[in-house]
Amino acid sequence: MKNKDVKSGVSLFGQSEEFMLENDPMEEFFALNLGDFISEHLISEDLAKKIGSNVKDKKEGLINQLKELISIYSLKNTLCVLNFDTKDDYAIYTSIAHSIKQMLEIENCNIYFSYEYAKAVDNEGHDLVLVGSSVENLKHKGYNLDENSIISVAFNEQYTISKDNVTAVSMHCNTRNVGIIALESKKEIPSEYINLVESMATLLATSMTLQEQIDYSTKLMDDKTAHVSDLQHIRAELTALIADLCDYQQNFVVQLAHAVDAKGGYTVSHSQNTADLARQICRAMGLNEKTTDLIYYAGLLQNIGKITLPEKIFATNGKLSAEDFKKIQNHSNIGVNLLMNINFLSEVVPYINYQKERVDGSGEPEGLKGQSIPLGSRIIAVADAFCAMTSDRPYRKAMPKEKALSIMKEESGKKWDVDVVNALAEVEK
Repeated sequence: MKNKDVKSGVSLFGQSEEFMLENDPMEEFFALNLGDFISEHLISEDLAKKIGSNVKDKKEGLINQLKELISIYSLKNTLCVLNFDTKDDYAIYTSIAHSIKQMLEIENCNIYFSYEYAKAVDNEGHDLVLVGSSVENLKHKGYNLDENSIISVAFNEQYTISKDNVTAVSMHCNTRNVGIIALESKKEIPSEYINLVESMATLLATSMTLQEQIDYSTKLMDDKTAHVSDLQHIRAELTALIADLCDYQQNFVVQLAHAVDAKGGYTVSHSQNTADLARQICRAMGLNEKTTDLIYYAGLLQNIGKITLPEKIFATNGKLSAEDFKKIQNHSNIGVNLLMNINFLSEVVPYINYQKERVDGSGEPEGLKGQSIPLGSRIIAVADAFCAMTSDRPYRKAMPKEKALSIMKEESGKKWDVDVVNALAEVEK
């Protein structure tokens, strides 16, 4: 962590300098998870004495850092699929299983944890315990690891296996096994959906592993005999897991977008292209990185509601039934509701919700005008329209970029934000 960043208030703990340890020579290495090694092997005798004379303050600083990390990255903030108000583990993972079944349009989804993670469920002597199912009152309760089953093999080998209409997806974080997500389907499950479930499994496993470390950190902070080196070590562990979690969250968003495109009849690159272009527009407009990232995610997930719709709707060449048409029209609302329950994505909801608004007030859902429309929504609207115009569709060929840009300039101030279209023109020079 560079000094100039510290001075500007940037740290691993948010936008505050409060939790940086003043004059702490280990902070530079903290970001690289090397604090323990440095403290144990590379400090000078004079520095060791200085640190030793100020152990109390250093401990307090480390404890404050840990508290800040814990407050931000608790399990309720990292659980990737739904936001739950119940402590009943079975209810939580049954909800997740139902969500997976609906998204993938499969017969059933079962979730198994190793017995040490199935805290609220009677394991009945099983190594792998059923903690959630899309089937009500499923009598089967689990597996033992010595059984020759696809579930046991996938768990032991830590990879995805498909056999006899069952696909078993391993839930693991690094070398730690958490459980299995089992998908039951009579038809082959598209690779985009498998990738989505794999990313979800990794994200859940990482969240649970992180929560374990948080629980241990809490106990350590209450231990008056805990050494500074112990606190440094757990800080490094938490930091590493948080970094992994951020990476896995990003991958989950990408895989979710690919699954949406696959179901919605787009080329798999449409959402990605829209998001990439939106990010370029953001940078051309000088927006900060956090806002740019949120708008990028919103671009990826602009059609998220389609993930809950049956594929047959998108495969229909003729006129849709009134019921199916209503479902299509309502997919944005479905998407908003889904994203509201994905904790780390909830901030993108306004951008997606108002992406069909137009600056002259002719859009929907609320007929907002001009600056009343969130900037992220205005950027996504432009990026989406431009990508749609310049891509091949079943009913037409792609439009030349010059023509598409000319059309958007003509309609700027009516449909599209003038500043956003100007930024698009700069990007497309």
